[in-house]
Amino acid sequence: MGHLVTLATCSLNQWALDFEGNAERIIESIRQAKAAGATLRVGPELEITGYGVLDGFLEGDTFMHAWEMFARIIDHPDCQDIVVDVGLPVRHRNVRYNCRVIFHNRKIILIRPKMWLANDGNYREHRHFTPWQRPQEVDDYYLESIVGDITGQYKVPFGDAVISTRDTCLGLETCEELFTPNGPHIPYGLAGVEIISNSSGSHHELKKLNTRVNLITQATKLSGGIYLYANQQGCDGDRLYYDGCAMIVVNGDIVAQGSQFSLNDVEVVTATVDIEEVRTYRCSASRGMQASKQSPFVRLDLDIRLSHRDEDAEPNLAPALPIHPRYHPAEEEIALGPACWLWDYLRRSGAAGFFLPLSGGIDSCATAIIVHSMTREVLKAVRQGNQQVIKDVRRLCAKPEDSDWLPTTSQEICKSIFHTSYMGTQNSGKETRDRASRLASDIGSYHIDFNFDTVVTSIMNLFTVITNFQPRFKMHGGSFAENAALQNVQARMRMVLSYLFASLLPTVRQRPGGGGLLVLASSNVDECLRGYLTKYDASSADLNPIGSISKVDLKKFIAWSGQSFDLPILEEFIHATPTAELEPISHDYVQSDEADMGVTYVQLGVFGYLRKVSKLGPYSMYEKLLRMWGNEYSPREIYEKTRHFFYYYSINRHKMTVLTPSYHAEQYSPEDNRHDLRQFLYPPFTWAYKKMEDNVKLWESRGWTTGKGGKKSVKAD
Repeated sequence: MGHLVTLATCSLNQWALDFEGNAERIIESIRQAKAAGATLRVGPELEITGYGVLDGFLEGDTFMHAWEMFARIIDHPDCQDIVVDVGLPVRHRNVRYNCRVIFHNRKIILIRPKMWLANDGNYREHRHFTPWQRPQEVDDYYLESIVGDITGQYKVPFGDAVISTRDTCLGLETCEELFTPNGPHIPYGLAGVEIISNSSGSHHELKKLNTRVNLITQATKLSGGIYLYANQQGCDGDRLYYDGCAMIVVNGDIVAQGSQFSLNDVEVVTATVDIEEVRTYRCSASRGMQASKQSPFVRLDLDIRLSHRDEDAEPNLAPALPIHPRYHPAEEEIALGPACWLWDYLRRSGAAGFFLPLSGGIDSCATAIIVHSMTREVLKAVRQGNQQVIKDVRRLCAKPEDSDWLPTTSQEICKSIFHTSYMGTQNSGKETRDRASRLASDIGSYHIDFNFDTVVTSIMNLFTVITNFQPRFKMHGGSFAENAALQNVQARMRMVLSYLFASLLPTVRQRPGGGGLLVLASSNVDECLRGYLTKYDASSADLNPIGSISKVDLKKFIAWSGQSFDLPILEEFIHATPTAELEPISHDYVQSDEADMGVTYVQLGVFGYLRKVSKLGPYSMYEKLLRMWGNEYSPREIYEKTRHFFYYYSINRHKMTVLTPSYHAEQYSPEDNRHDLRQFLYPPFTWAYKKMEDNVKLWESRGWTTGKGGKKSVKAD
């Protein structure tokens, strides 16, 4: 019959520093794992504290409360008769480590510290923790008395070891260790470890799940083994959304996969697997030769069996069959990831809902559709009987928690918690106002529409009275500075008005509780990269769901949403010319975003990727673009576009220091606060420009002066 074992991994929606709530969700996941017959439960990284505690890990209270919650968990009657793997921070010899603690029946078997820390992009683990730098070595850890009084242990093993039961061997990885070139799973597998667990705090980026699945399956495809992947899920209080998708993999095949986006606080994934399949898979001669040279790990004995005894097994118990990995299209990821992030933030913040300046353009449209997607997911969870969502939606929609009220449409939820406003001036177009109104009606938001020309006029009159100077738009003969100032005063007034209405609309609507609304921004990643926004304008808000999503991806998302959400009006947004509507409109001039920026959104996406992900400065980017765009543009045109981008990138970099907290979805987010740490006062790139000019002259001397295949007369060296 083989050696059948039922294993459990999970995704938990933890909240940084919500110690009691986090502990209860951990206990609930253990209950569900046991109910499914599992003998091993693996949880996410730092699940007791939440992953996003950040500098809270520098505080002693965080470690103290983590052990207090661990004591509650290890002593809980529902947490017995199962091997449990829990994540928490641990101080050992006055050094802070990111650890996993494995226990069984009120006895700690091992504290395993993380060996490779994530320290790029959004992660700063080296700021808070030290990696364990003694592979295959173990220390004694002198246990906190609050736990030792329960376990009867004075000291426990701490370090890089594996756990041997009567029937198999367990090794542990933590998040980043899966992504390293020589991850622990390689020596573990060669040393005879048959079950490898990975506790992660891995955030969502578009199409990142593909990378994760490839790494997890590859981890066992070469050397065989059973791999349990656990992950955080939800917004734990910061810019990242952890997208769950817990998995169980056997010999490179997925046999169980959880949801990637979910409003469930606890999701447990279980599968029954056959350990004997691992042993058969590992029978190749070359693998045996390498394994025979692998230095041994410290093995800690746990005198139990994980697998089912033949006489105790269910008659119909069988190993889970391989399944195909489930992926969402990128457009659906945009619909679901930021939506779940917004719901978590709203329900935990105490706010009464959201407020969005709805301009009639594609960016604010995309933000509104993400909120619409959120209400659809909430309605789905309500219909599935999710009690936590039902409790939250009743509170947010101002219904008694003990009532029988349940929403019947997403528009019913939207009308209660989502507030939109068209804030127009004499420069606004009838088309944008009409689109905004019809979209608000279709999704069900509480919509208001007004002009604020009198406010702008009053401010400018005040300026004129004080300075005796009357600014004019450029089309009326004004300077660049005058034109910018007249646009900016409109943009900044929208931010002031947004917060005014966000503060008082719940009172106007006689909503109980006194909480205001969270203001949503709608600047995309390309505009932020270029600096095409006004500091402290309507891009300044509480949250920005699209702040690291490109214009190109947003257009695809809107096209997908029009079909998937049955919203034909979205087609109009796709074909509308992007415009700020801050300058006067005439019969021969309508302000256009791309004309203002001097570069297309598609080109901005390329610049952003090359700048951040490929890590290219001006000259290297110019050289790269020669190869990418050489058939379309001449070297001089490419040089001018590159110089144009870096000029505006550098002079607007200061705007990134006050960027609204944005949902992180792209690798080239320019956000200064977390992801892209660069100076915000730049000198001119004079030396790089000189090198580029010299290179342009070289190519022109060889006859490359046009695009469209213009290399036709280039001379040989």
